[in-house]
Amino acid sequence: MNKNELLIGCDIGTSGTKAVVFDASGKAVSSATYEYGMSQPQNGWAEQDPLDWWQGACSAIKEAVEKSGASPDAVRGIGLSGQMHGLVMLDEADRVIRPAIIWCDQRTAKECEEMTADLGLDTLMKITCSPALTGFTASKIKWVQNNEPENWARCAKLMLPKDYIRYRLTGEFATEVSDASGMQLLDVPNRRWSDTMLSYFGIKPSMVGKMYESQEATGRLTASAAALCGLNPGVVVAGGAGDQAASAVGNGIVKSGVASITMGTSGVVFVHSDSVKTDKEGRVHTFCHAVPGAWHVMGVTQGAGLSFKWFRDNFMGDAAATAAMFGAPLNKYLDDIAATVPAGARGLLYLPYLMGERSPHPDPYCRGVFFGLSALHGRPEMLRAVLEGVVYSLLDCAEIIEEMGIPVSDISLAGGGANSRLWTQMMSDAFGKTMFKPNSSESGALGVALLAGVASGIYTDVASAAETVVIKTISNKPDMKLNELYRGYFGLYKNIYLSLKADFKTLAVLDK
Repeated sequence: MNKNELLIGCDIGTSGTKAVVFDASGKAVSSATYEYGMSQPQNGWAEQDPLDWWQGACSAIKEAVEKSGASPDAVRGIGLSGQMHGLVMLDEADRVIRPAIIWCDQRTAKECEEMTADLGLDTLMKITCSPALTGFTASKIKWVQNNEPENWARCAKLMLPKDYIRYRLTGEFATEVSDASGMQLLDVPNRRWSDTMLSYFGIKPSMVGKMYESQEATGRLTASAAALCGLNPGVVVAGGAGDQAASAVGNGIVKSGVASITMGTSGVVFVHSDSVKTDKEGRVHTFCHAVPGAWHVMGVTQGAGLSFKWFRDNFMGDAAATAAMFGAPLNKYLDDIAATVPAGARGLLYLPYLMGERSPHPDPYCRGVFFGLSALHGRPEMLRAVLEGVVYSLLDCAEIIEEMGIPVSDISLAGGGANSRLWTQMMSDAFGKTMFKPNSSESGALGVALLAGVASGIYTDVASAAETVVIKTISNKPDMKLNELYRGYFGLYKNIYLSLKADFKTLAVLDK
């Protein structure tokens, strides 16, 4: 392993694209981010322009390489990560047909019901290991077919966000198993496109990319793309991974018994599995892992960091000025405010369903709730309840995974929320488990850089690369007295959703 050899991890995210240059030891050398916006034409809709991703990828890679001070000759490979489930449609001339419908879009409830009625839940679970969900690509395809038939008639290629960037970088129409698992077109147990699912949607094989394992080389940088990125032509571009599988590799979640909790805009519980295991009720998802011959089980709560940001921006507007006055970072200042409130938030609970929910309740109609609000409560209690509510939502997912018989002995924390000492301690206390943090804060970019390292021959395989590079340290140990308290509130938290489930749907009808 030559530390002078460099790898690039490029993450096509929802708020921006980030490129990170790593040396072969996994050390981040430089990084750059290009931000862009999201369009919401209607309530519950979410779209982005793929051309923004392309401009972002080229700009971020070029800037990161320039910042590194290294010669482009040193760059051996590029790995791509990105937001999952987005629908990108190209015509025969490779022009984008319409804005991409992205992961958090909730417009497809009717289409999910249609898919379930036509195919049956058992068929969906057997082939795709998931029920029909509003966030997944397949229901978005059905929505376009139902509502924009003229656009569907023009469609020649279907691809995911990161795979659009791959196509522009290499000219190769390809994808890989981890990201493709979230399209709901993949035969997940057999790691290949499903003839049944393609036939149902009327999708020709030529409309979906060639399937690869995540660590395989899928193409090389073209001369025109290399010029835009400040690199040499011919650099290997690896299969890469969906954002969650990428972060898992970067966090060392590459063998049985290890899991991660990612606290980003959404919250994710991710567990490695050496065999295909599914929840028959479809409350959590089973996808192909970025490790060949392995799968992962994943529970996703839509409104994790989103809930914190929503509350901060709408109800704590004066906090920024006060934090600045004391010379404190805003989020650390808010941590200190929440810490003044005892565990349990003085009897106030919060359900973080601001964008509907995905796990363990695949329900596009549910909404956020403060339960138990009284004149006793103020902004500090509400802030603490928001943090605890997100913890309960992740614990809700983790319990189902445990019920599936997948053992977890080691939990790593990742995402922006992992920087909060208070929030991570809540997580440790509520789960009753010791939490670890990996040495890199760039887990997603690092994960796909490691995949690119395998594709370019720097590392032998994914597992050994991750075990060599990723170092974990203890972050939080649980207080078992608080665990008992949190478990009591958690039982109530679960009951609140069940009590309100029908009312959420009624509200959706009234709000039209």
